[in-house]
Amino acid sequence: MKISQKIFLLLALLFSTCFVAQNDEKTTTLDTISHWEKKNTAGLDISQIAFVNWNAGGVSSVSGLLKGNFIRKYQKGNLKWVNEMIIRYGVNKQDGVELRKTDDVFQVNSTLGYRKDTISNWYSSAKFNFNTQFTNGYAYPNTSKAISKPFAPAYIFLGVGSEYVNKPKKLNLYISPITMKTTLVLDQTLANQGAFGVNKAVFDINGNLIKEGELYRMELGFLVTNFYKKEIYKNIIWENRLSLYSDYINRFGNIDIDWQMQLELVVNEYVKANIGAHFIYDDDIKAKEEVNGEQVTVGPKLQLKQLLGVGLSYNF
Repeated sequence: MKISQKIFLLLALLFSTCFVAQNDEKTTTLDTISHWEKKNTAGLDISQIAFVNWNAGGVSSVSGLLKGNFIRKYQKGNLKWVNEMIIRYGVNKQDGVELRKTDDVFQVNSTLGYRKDTISNWYSSAKFNFNTQFTNGYAYPNTSKAISKPFAPAYIFLGVGSEYVNKPKKLNLYISPITMKTTLVLDQTLANQGAFGVNKAVFDINGNLIKEGELYRMELGFLVTNFYKKEIYKNIIWENRLSLYSDYINRFGNIDIDWQMQLELVVNEYVKANIGAHFIYDDDIKAKEEVNGEQVTVGPKLQLKQLLGVGLSYNF
């Protein structure tokens, strides 16, 4: 069994445990109060523009974004266990251009915390995070050579620390002085290139392969995360997710940044508009550019993704 298959099975087991435990607790007795909370959200954003004999010119296109957010939360006494799965996949099709990917996210977050009493907002916590993608990524218009693939990369964060939870202010802050970060590049071609910070392959002067590139890279560092979600005005919800990580051994103080911001405008129960931005900076991720028709690797750059969509959303 491949490593990627084992990881998917592990993640499926994590969430199936949440579902089974939740269902078992609900079926004990009718007067038993369940300590599980669940929230499932699925949505589809579609945008389309078409031109027929339009004097000002333009290119017809259609875009779609499928997204889901699934939360399972257990809280009993001073113990709290929060699990979240986030999926997004978007595509765009323009006249004369092949179908292109616009978004691709598969993420699982799990935090187990314990506090000394019900008054305290501070938890001693262990946090797990897994993040990868569903399909190959390309530096368009070049589609002959993938710059990323499923589990290439995949990121795993596992650590312990303290978590501050303030429900009235909708604020969550996690600080971990001991977090292991594992970067997986489970594609030998990308690993041989040294993609995403793994040690690349070694060749002799004649170009013969001496040693394959490594499929993973492990780091130990300091992690700070922040989550904030609040209705700042009627039917306007602001959500902020920030993650800062610095490795102790390799260039401590050089911070990896993952920052997501989203403004949700609620039209009604089923129709919502979203405006958002996603910033990523990681010194281990080298940008790809087209130079004279060839794909070349350059230095790390700030990555930016901007989102604007209107679509259907269903909670169940």
